[in-house]
Amino acid sequence: MKILSIMVALLFVAAPSSVYQFKLKNIDGKAFKLSDYKGKKILIVNTASKCGYTPQYKELEQLSETYKDKLVVVGFPANNFGGQEPGSASEIKTFCTGTYNVTFPMAEKVSVKGDDIAPLFKFLTEAPNPDFTGEIKWNFEKFLIDENGKLIHRFRSKTTPMSAELTKYLN
Repeated sequence: MKILSIMVALLFVAAPSSVYQFKLKNIDGKAFKLSDYKGKKILIVNTASKCGYTPQYKELEQLSETYKDKLVVVGFPANNFGGQEPGSASEIKTFCTGTYNVTFPMAEKVSVKGDDIAPLFKFLTEAPNPDFTGEIKWNFEKFLIDENGKLIHRFRSKTTPMSAELTKYLN
């Protein structure tokens, strides 16, 4: 019984409490940590290059530039919806920089739902927040993280990056 109690305690302690605890790779395959952005808000977005919402890259870049002193946008390419992100890392990077002049950080392609969901997105879709929890419905869902690594708001795809609905949390 004592061993079981210790194992349960270790599981409880090991459960992530913030986005700062995840190990990630950028689009170039190099390790990075969201904890590098402590003290700023982070907007995590699952992206795709061949989606009706793909033009949001333009506003994501605008948001990133406008609020650069207090926000970091991080794009996570995902191919979970209609095969709308089929490209390799280099193809995605070329598309984003060439078509939308993206300068904000881009992560490696991940899965944002299903059995192979990336641990970060499992955490984000299950973490308590004032909006809603559950599976991501489509590309360009947005997760706003506070300066301490906690999820504070979640926005569906239709919420554009420069909308008052989102930017009110940055002013």
